[in-house]
Amino acid sequence: MCAHHKERRDFVKKSSLGILGMAMAPSLIGQMGPKNRLRTAHIGVGGMGNEDLKAIASHKSVDVVALCDVDSTNLAAAKKMHPTAKVFADYRVMLKEMENEIDAVIVSTPDHSHAPASLLAMESGKPVYCQKPLTHHVSEARAMEKMATDKGLVTQMGIQVHSFYDYKLATLLIQSGIIGKVHTVRAWSPKNWGYDGPEPQGSDPIPDSLDWNLWLGTAKKRPYKKDIYHPGNWRKLMDFGCGTLGDMGVHIFDTPYNALGLDVPRTIRNECREPNRFGFPENNKVTYEFPGTNYTAETLTWVWYDGPGAPKMHEDLLLPGAIETIPDDDKAAKGKSVKEKMSLETKATKEGKLPEQGAMFIGEKGRLLLPHFMELPRKIVDGKYVDISAEIAELEKIHNMGKPIRNYGSEGPKHYHQFVDACLGKATCSAPFSYASRLTETILLGVIAGRFPNKTLHWDTKTAQFKETEANQYLESPYRVF
Repeated sequence: MCAHHKERRDFVKKSSLGILGMAMAPSLIGQMGPKNRLRTAHIGVGGMGNEDLKAIASHKSVDVVALCDVDSTNLAAAKKMHPTAKVFADYRVMLKEMENEIDAVIVSTPDHSHAPASLLAMESGKPVYCQKPLTHHVSEARAMEKMATDKGLVTQMGIQVHSFYDYKLATLLIQSGIIGKVHTVRAWSPKNWGYDGPEPQGSDPIPDSLDWNLWLGTAKKRPYKKDIYHPGNWRKLMDFGCGTLGDMGVHIFDTPYNALGLDVPRTIRNECREPNRFGFPENNKVTYEFPGTNYTAETLTWVWYDGPGAPKMHEDLLLPGAIETIPDDDKAAKGKSVKEKMSLETKATKEGKLPEQGAMFIGEKGRLLLPHFMELPRKIVDGKYVDISAEIAELEKIHNMGKPIRNYGSEGPKHYHQFVDACLGKATCSAPFSYASRLTETILLGVIAGRFPNKTLHWDTKTAQFKETEANQYLESPYRVF
């Protein structure tokens, strides 16, 4: 066992059995029995944590009994919504004191604290809903999957669009063979969760509302700097987040990854700037090569683009309906006024423009465009859109899908409610850690490749090691005792 694995094991063991004196709890099935209500504890209640709290609490069978946050301002706001819940700054203390009053735990912290908090909760037999990406390191993703499986726990990763109509439809269309076997996927997001500037120097006074030591958690100690880490910029930084790939990449990768039945890649290459050891590159082009599945060619190539200006144009991404496709003698334009012609051109330009974020499947019988999000997938053959309404209607009927609802307020909670219902024995989670860990591992391998620009890394899934030994140091990191 390597030193880092031992430190991680010791952290969970000491935190749950030594420091906190927690007893091993039975699995959820034995623990809850015929209960029809779920008592939830929430670790991280600011930002996305607040959204998670509202979505979980909107289920009619949920009682929010505990709230935890290292920022007292966030905690006070959450307490107003749930005045009977007990409040804590340290999740370790909460899990000890509330062990017999908690049925499930929701983890909505910055990425670097996902695994430490989740592993501790699962060690005591609690089902866990954890925000994406599942973990900060590859080793943690595998540890989370193993513990969830060994203890038979209900788990779900927070990729709520996984449960939306359009993504389920795209999965069914691809698996029905609508574009044949897929050989390439191109996915993109112009979001910029990178930082190409210098590491800040010096320190600033820590706000009275923030416990900086607890915010750092297992990460190495560093001075506090205003507006650099908390509350909003940690995603950009190597010690705490996973860049744009770990934020939007998880959402946009999810449907193609699920639809094509992928495992982890064999090779990874990231075209980006040289590492600065502090922030992630602002622009990345990550190319993965996956072994084939029933839905792909012998090998699948996956290209991810992020950052300002993404994606770089490629023939695979050219869409029908660009302005150039409306000549002066176009039938649609004949007899139209100048204003009407301009309206046609505006519509064509819009139709010929890629959605801001999305994915394109390229197969042997055409392409399938999946915008992100809440838009229907569209089939393209020989440079023209193809009507697939009949295929969609058939799938809706076979799978009892209903019709798409374009309302995030009503659709967003479905993924959370699925977790609650699964905890109560009434449903099955669609993004359990057994699935989420492999998706996260894939994402994190691309993040690691950013430390070795323009170099192809070779991944051995059986040994969980790179052929390029210098890259293996980034698969995990030691846990600070805090």
